[in-house]
Amino acid sequence: MTTEVSADGRTDASTEKVLYEKRGPIAWITLNRPEVKNAVDIEAHERLCEIWADFRDDEDLRVAVITGAGDAFTSGADLRTHAPEWQTVGPMVGRERLDDGVSGITRGPLASIKKPIVAAINGWCVGHGVELAMACDLRIASDRAQFGTFEVRRGMHPADGGIVRLVNSCGVGFAMELLLTGNPVSAERAYTANMINAVVPHDELMDEVQKVVDNILRCDQAAVESAKETILEIIGRPLHDQLRVEAMWGYALCASNPAVMGRSQEFFDRVDKGRTGSTPTELA
Repeated sequence: MTTEVSADGRTDASTEKVLYEKRGPIAWITLNRPEVKNAVDIEAHERLCEIWADFRDDEDLRVAVITGAGDAFTSGADLRTHAPEWQTVGPMVGRERLDDGVSGITRGPLASIKKPIVAAINGWCVGHGVELAMACDLRIASDRAQFGTFEVRRGMHPADGGIVRLVNSCGVGFAMELLLTGNPVSAERAYTANMINAVVPHDELMDEVQKVVDNILRCDQAAVESAKETILEIIGRPLHDQLRVEAMWGYALCASNPAVMGRSQEFFDRVDKGRTGSTPTELA
């Protein structure tokens, strides 16, 4: 692996446990411990927290993509560093870590980043890897990917959003299967369970992810971020409250977003990006 200068000023990217590159409005994040299937140790966790905070605060960035080096997305939390800590901190560890989920975006302040985050799942995604992937907004998987929550084999179960997000996205039946058996499922099975958004041939994964990102970028940034916030806010609410939240955010956006009229006129003139049908236009 070659040494390169990363976009945030780090100069020895070959030794970084997490690579971070900014290409225009896109943040590219790569878990970079292929020798241990990109397991997230404490140092990698702390670096991810720094990266997510920078992505959130950098006004030039609109979308993030996270993937893994080598043949895995991530094998999850590195138990060689995390398990000893969990065993020695005492019974209050759960309360003390409510705002400090592993990998940054699974729980706490960084879980509410408004900008879209896409997971490019290039291989094994297990344990905490499922929690990290499910904390992303869109998940595109290679046909070589495998998913599993193996914590039950080690005397644990997910505590960083894995259960919550699996139930919310996939339903109780699929969550029960993964969590009670500790068995892996294929990318195709994960797709049928709504765990991921698409399965593509392995060699086409990053091209497909780029297409997804391009579709996000053609849309108005304020509208995309408001839509994400609205979706996350209505989860778990009664129907009446869901409708009120949607109306509140939706009409507020329409009334306050200066881009509405210009983008509407592009639609009327049939020149907006990525049109299909009888008046197609290029996406890029």
